[in-house]
Amino acid sequence: MHDKPLSRVTGRLRRRLRNEAHDPPGDPGPDAFGLDQYLANRFEDGALAPEDEARLAEEVATLLPRRWSLSPRAEERLSQVNDRLGGYRQVLEWLDGHPGLPRLTARLLVLTENLDHFGENTAVVDAVRAQRGRSPLPAALRDVLPPATDEETLPDIAQRLEGLLGDRRPEDATRLALATTEWLGGVARGAAPDSPEVTEMSELMSHLHTDIDRAAPTA
Repeated sequence: MHDKPLSRVTGRLRRRLRNEAHDPPGDPGPDAFGLDQYLANRFEDGALAPEDEARLAEEVATLLPRRWSLSPRAEERLSQVNDRLGGYRQVLEWLDGHPGLPRLTARLLVLTENLDHFGENTAVVDAVRAQRGRSPLPAALRDVLPPATDEETLPDIAQRLEGLLGDRRPEDATRLALATTEWLGGVARGAAPDSPEVTEMSELMSHLHTDIDRAAPTA
């Protein structure tokens, strides 16, 4: 994974509201999710075998997108992994070292961090609004974004991505992520030349597009 998108990941987790629309019928709810206590304990002690660490990474990748609605026991076990690695960014870097769902989840969550960050930037929001006025949205985003563009537009995409991952729909999350990064990667082309924030955002989105495409599930 490129280092630049990771620079936007901090230890401060942005709180998301639970979105009932993301809970599929029959979903057992967050209490059914958790990490294997034995694996979490052994990992915390630094004594986990590589094959078991890969299994733990799969469990963390399943759990992390739903970190806002976990049972206290699940939160405690996730904290064991977080504390052992040194923070949220380190957890994502660790997941990225395990191919499959862990790597894909890490790269998608790095994207959500960047969407949250740039959604707070006025220059970026203005450039995205202008882009929408110049050309139609990609098909994958037409049913995702409301007509108006404001500071919630990019965080709304981030929340949708986390919801898809939490619903265990990585293929759908990947399609949305690739459409988003391709679209935002081109925003700088129509922006004012003195917009360094917009240029930076588009460059990072291009990096993330490549990262996510390489981690995408294959048919």
